[in-house]
Amino acid sequence: MLNTEFKKKFDAEADSFRKANIKLDFMLFMKKMDSIENVAMIGALLKVRNLEDLQSLKSPKGIAVNNTEKSAVFDKSADYPGGFNTLRQEVAHLFYTGGVYTESKTVKTSVGFIVEKDGSISNVHAQGDNFTFNRQAEIALYSVSEKFSPAVSKGDPVRHYLRLPLTLTIED
Repeated sequence: MLNTEFKKKFDAEADSFRKANIKLDFMLFMKKMDSIENVAMIGALLKVRNLEDLQSLKSPKGIAVNNTEKSAVFDKSADYPGGFNTLRQEVAHLFYTGGVYTESKTVKTSVGFIVEKDGSISNVHAQGDNFTFNRQAEIALYSVSEKFSPAVSKGDPVRHYLRLPLTLTIED
């Protein structure tokens, strides 16, 4: 809707100088919207992280990921609809590169997470050298639209720990 309104205003303007100003206004407006959305997503991530931390405090001996199958033998491993490549593509699409601050051309992280028995994800934690890239990766993973099919062991769904390595190359 915003694109349409700005386009109407842009198309209706005959003066090329004013058209350039309308385009600049649109770009600045969209950058602010991205920034606002990113702040909201970081707030949501912090809330989820805090709830997970509180859950770990309530658990016996403070173990948040108890009963998680890391290296057990599975009848079926946890899987994202369409596979890991589809998951990578969705994370890339959801990723907010404007929130990554780096002087390096390439940044990497490895995002670990738990696929719960119901297919939802929890305990997302990215480990890499760039804090902002790690946070954006966590936000993107928490934001995926589909649920996983859970891992199955002995015919029952079980929690399963997975890792998703991510790399961002910044082009000038």
